[in-house]
Amino acid sequence: MLAFLYPQSDWKAIAITAGILAAVAGVLVLLTKGSRRKRSRAWIRLDHFLPFLRKRRFPEGPPALLVRAAHRLLPSRFFFDPATGSEGTLRRWCRKIGPSVLAAPLRRLVQAVCFIVFLTLFFFVCWPYHAQPQKPGNVSAGWTFRELDQATGELRFTSEGAAGLMASDNLIYLSQGATSTSVRIVRMSSTEAVLRPEPALASEFLQDILIGVGQWSLHEVKPGPWPSHYADNLAEKEIVPADLFLIIDPLVSVSTAIASRSWVWSLVSAGMILLVCVLIPRGFCGYLCPLGSLIDLFDWAVGKRVTRLRVKGDGWWVHIKYYLLAAILMAALLGVLVSGFVSAIPVITRGLLFLGEPLQSGLARGWHLVPGFNLGHVLSIGLFLGVLALGLLRPRFWCKYVCPSGAVFSIGNLFRGTERKVESSCIQCNKCVTVCPFDAIKPDFTTWVTDCTLCQTCAGVCPSHSIKFVERWNVLDLKEENVPATGETKLGRRGFVSLATGTAASVVGGTGMAAATKVWGPDLNDSSAVLPVRPPGSVPEVEFLQMCIRCGECFKACPNNVLQAQGFEQGLAGLWTPAVKADWAGCESSCNACGEVCPTGAIRPLPMEEKKDVRMGLAIVNEVTCLPFAGREACQLCVDECVAAGYDAIEFTRVGTKADGDGNPIEGTGYLAPVVLADKCVGCGLCQTRCVSINVEEKQLLKESAIVVVAGEGKEDRFTHSSYRAWLEERSQRQKMATSVPPNRDQNVEEDDPFGDI
Repeated sequence: MLAFLYPQSDWKAIAITAGILAAVAGVLVLLTKGSRRKRSRAWIRLDHFLPFLRKRRFPEGPPALLVRAAHRLLPSRFFFDPATGSEGTLRRWCRKIGPSVLAAPLRRLVQAVCFIVFLTLFFFVCWPYHAQPQKPGNVSAGWTFRELDQATGELRFTSEGAAGLMASDNLIYLSQGATSTSVRIVRMSSTEAVLRPEPALASEFLQDILIGVGQWSLHEVKPGPWPSHYADNLAEKEIVPADLFLIIDPLVSVSTAIASRSWVWSLVSAGMILLVCVLIPRGFCGYLCPLGSLIDLFDWAVGKRVTRLRVKGDGWWVHIKYYLLAAILMAALLGVLVSGFVSAIPVITRGLLFLGEPLQSGLARGWHLVPGFNLGHVLSIGLFLGVLALGLLRPRFWCKYVCPSGAVFSIGNLFRGTERKVESSCIQCNKCVTVCPFDAIKPDFTTWVTDCTLCQTCAGVCPSHSIKFVERWNVLDLKEENVPATGETKLGRRGFVSLATGTAASVVGGTGMAAATKVWGPDLNDSSAVLPVRPPGSVPEVEFLQMCIRCGECFKACPNNVLQAQGFEQGLAGLWTPAVKADWAGCESSCNACGEVCPTGAIRPLPMEEKKDVRMGLAIVNEVTCLPFAGREACQLCVDECVAAGYDAIEFTRVGTKADGDGNPIEGTGYLAPVVLADKCVGCGLCQTRCVSINVEEKQLLKESAIVVVAGEGKEDRFTHSSYRAWLEERSQRQKMATSVPPNRDQNVEEDDPFGDI
């Protein structure tokens, strides 16, 4: 059952994610040790802010474990000296950076580290362009088998003077054609090689050596393995999952599971982050979210300098995120996935993809390798910039009031284990209200618990040290609520009408989005509809549109921009989904990156031994425009490209042969034209790319490629759960049976009777 729910590569991602989140929780537990004020005992104390420098009213216990470790590792001048009142080097550095860093340096440090990790995963790990195929190594050819030593099992080969000699005791490969085995060199010269098989030779291979003819070759590297340099390069760099932040955004996996009516493996990772947020309520928003960090940078660089557009913090917009979340879930219930349009992590990944990736590719590889833009790109960039521009209304406006991913964590705060508390020593200075980045503090200085992220900035500016972060059931020495008066009342008629109106708008909005997507989308029941060529490992088209979150990770990890974002070719349903653009590039035979970085399973992760056989489409030759078929000139570009890729799915047939007066073919007339072998073609598109680059763009002999990859029933292998390996083996068996079964005698087939009528 577990193997069915989680592919092997998903287990790796889940294990690494669990380890990271466990480490975060462990650090937070360490922070609870020590620093317990005698006046306010607590079972859990998560104070990791930098206290306001003023004499404390109550004596404290020993400092926290991490603080004690820092005092041992760093010079004393880095820390506050209570004897002289000097604030120390660390405080001075934090003060220069900004007040929020001074108040909560650990939170800002974690936030910065997570943002750097996100950028590294996106711009380095998901960029396997520097991969190179494995070098063939030294090859020594021209060896002839002479004898087998029965006592030692050693094989003796001779040559008339082979080049490429190798040192004794090296493990190499003995090869002839597609057959190879590992052997160790006992001794070797230019005319003789004595080899010892390791392990012992199989009887079939030994028979091939003893009775076979022809010459053998010796290889330092095993000959003939399927290329995997792009896949290997991604695996080497992927210390943590490249889609780490996507799989811990709970709205991504929850909405996908609802829309597709299926189990999504990343639900486990989403559950883990929600469990961590029991200890640090809405901690994802305050500490981990890279979009929040980018919004903070925008507010610091631009937002604080533009104040004319500022709005109050108590308008109708304060609950937009809940209504937007309800609309997204309503659309998902109707089978339409729209969360990728507004979920936090897809918004930033897609924004950086369409803005940052072209700049990275252009500077690193050349601007001619940057694909063009379409209307979908413009819409996504506008949405991304709009999210940042909301900061002109209020700092972190998106995070406070709009983000539906944040709404999930706000609802999760109802199950919080810890909470911000205010003690009776509060002097009502209002500093905490002013500095709070999430508007989570009421006018009476207590907490809006669904909005608080435990960022602890408020405690760092509190001059009376009245704020603590403890278990939610701690009620020792708390200040009186509603002093000063907050103006809060029970729901009342006006509040009920507002809630009902917002809920109704959410239901109508979600239903409307689902209806618009289905109306302005492809008719998948129409067998004549032209479908896009999807990446290898994609689930069937209906499920694909329900599971693709439009995050753009697969585009970023695709080595040569084979996968590109759709515009409105399939209406709203296909917007920003990946499609193979074979006119631009072909799918590399050594790459399986798209499935490895997909966070929802819309593209299933495929091992290289399966990926090389999985069909994403079928190449079709246009016999009207193909140069040999049209009798214009000889051309074998597609054949050469297919052979070089290792598929051998295109062969030649002679066309246009002229005949003499007796009807005999004239030698040298006609052309060799390509014919696609449907049982071998995987639809990689390399043939189409070659035809476009040479015949269309360079020589300008054609207006469009004469060989095109198409998708559709019978041309692609797309499953939701079935094993591709089992399917491929079953298909191979069916093909063998189809070619070996004799004609059915029961069919009404006219046959010649050698005896005539009786």
